[in-house]
Amino acid sequence: MKIKLHVWRQENEKAKGKMESYDLDGVTPDMSFLEMMDLLNEKLIGESIEPVAFDHDCREGVCGACSMVVNGEAHGPQRETTTCQLYMRHFNDGAEIYVEPWRSAAFPVVRDLTVDRSAFDRIIQAGGFISNHSGPKPEPNSIPIEPGVAETALDAASCIGCGACVAACPNGSAMLFTAAKVSHLGMLPQGQTERYDRVKNMTTQMEEEGFGSCRNYAECEAQCPKGISIAFIGRMNSDYLKASLAEPVDRRGKMHAQ
Repeated sequence: MKIKLHVWRQENEKAKGKMESYDLDGVTPDMSFLEMMDLLNEKLIGESIEPVAFDHDCREGVCGACSMVVNGEAHGPQRETTTCQLYMRHFNDGAEIYVEPWRSAAFPVVRDLTVDRSAFDRIIQAGGFISNHSGPKPEPNSIPIEPGVAETALDAASCIGCGACVAACPNGSAMLFTAAKVSHLGMLPQGQTERYDRVKNMTTQMEEEGFGSCRNYAECEAQCPKGISIAFIGRMNSDYLKASLAEPVDRRGKMHAQ
């Protein structure tokens, strides 16, 4: 296969970026998109050109590092697929492909296709945890949880924090990410201790990071590689309203007025 790549090149956050075009030959249909990018970088290095910087780690659709906008879509045209799981057989021979970084003020460009997503880390640090004892593993059946609740919590927990929801949203909102992290803990018994403090702290941090507001476009759900539903945003909004109206009974916040 022969393809023409248009890749965003930017030296650092403050530098002015631009699209650079490259002709690439020898691409096979069974290559993943990242393997194709590796092939491009081998070509560039051989021509004494600075290779394209891009994030990757597991290359198995688990880590969420492969943050690229391919032909205007976060992670590319295949639904519920990360960039590393996107294969060149999904493109035609001779295709022109445009590759860009996530576009968000909260995700500044580090270099080329690499962006700083540490804003997500700070949202998690604000409340994405539980304070229960982390000693010996408890008996799995010691805390009964309805199967439906467990399955829904696992759906939320499948979020890999890639940022595709932010890149896809016209407003650059991080509501789907934050809602998934709030919901998967807030639905389980172990997460009840900080349930209402968690939703307030994490949403406050989200706003401080400069993410846009949610307008229910649902582009985040459409582009999410794990297919996380925007229903979790409604669940988080419900908890936030309760947290705003309820007052903790004691200073540790273990019980809240209903």
